[in-house]
Amino acid sequence: MQHRKIQNTSVSVTELGFGASVIGNLSRVTPAGEAAAAVDAAWDAGIRYFDTAPHYGLGLSERRLGAALRGRPRDEYVISSKVGRLLVPNEEPRGVDTEGFVVRDDLRRQWDFSRDGVLRSIEETLERTGLDRLDIVYLHDPDAHWRQAAEEAMPTLAELRDQGVIGAIGAGMNQSAMLARFLRETAADVVMLAGRYTLLDQSALDDALPAAQEHGKSVVAVGVFNSGLLSRDRPAQGMKYDYQDAPPALVARACAIAEVCAGHGTTLPAAAIAFPHTHPSIINVTLGMRTAEQVGRNMELHDQHVPDGLWDDLRAQELIRSDVLTGHGGGDVRCL
Repeated sequence: MQHRKIQNTSVSVTELGFGASVIGNLSRVTPAGEAAAAVDAAWDAGIRYFDTAPHYGLGLSERRLGAALRGRPRDEYVISSKVGRLLVPNEEPRGVDTEGFVVRDDLRRQWDFSRDGVLRSIEETLERTGLDRLDIVYLHDPDAHWRQAAEEAMPTLAELRDQGVIGAIGAGMNQSAMLARFLRETAADVVMLAGRYTLLDQSALDDALPAAQEHGKSVVAVGVFNSGLLSRDRPAQGMKYDYQDAPPALVARACAIAEVCAGHGTTLPAAAIAFPHTHPSIINVTLGMRTAEQVGRNMELHDQHVPDGLWDDLRAQELIRSDVLTGHGGGDVRCL
């Protein structure tokens, strides 16, 4: 699988990444054995970029991912985690987490983008994972915390990067406008862009992606299925879009895109994975993978041929924006 370099850093990631939120029991319980098997399958498939966060399962994702990677050669993979949500004792537990993960709520999340909070978060992540270092650290969803995130957290991460403790730094969010600010106004090397450059939403073309190009920085794309609507060959009513029931108009548009995909001998989910790579600043697409079977399916979709003519037809039919780029730059490429 090809590796692509985060610009101006020594960190390279595989074009497809393993998103570990789901092995933190997102939405439903994932048995420990299934989670470990998913990481093993990803490794066997050539995936070498793994992303997690304290938020995912109140530390469960980090513990499981760290355990699954611990015996692997450390220099052969890249792991990222996030800061901004400290895990602290929950004084009023109700039994189950209330933020989407099926885990006990003995801990709760506490927003903290201070210098001390960042350092503490990284230290606790290393303890949970059992690993010696993190390769990439993102600020996690700093939407309501711009000032502290930009003026305190990011400089702290930059200091660690400059000391060689971290390889690359950035921010991850479900919006693109503030990510553009991080790219333009801070020391961020890379941003994790969730759901804002997909077959159904190209709004990042208005801010984050031009900022990345202008400043020579990189983008990791996540949420490329927009919560599920783009995950099947034939979209249907009742599927999710950005965590809610998809509006009928969007379902119809997804169906129209699926028809064009079929005409080019490919499928909607394969095109959804390939689409972000049409932009030269996007170096990776990371997908949530809960089981070995999901890893296998995602690899098949990633490897499926998606012809360049598909993008031309989608533009011509006004199913994607006319300013969508088709040149795949994405930084230096290494084939391993």
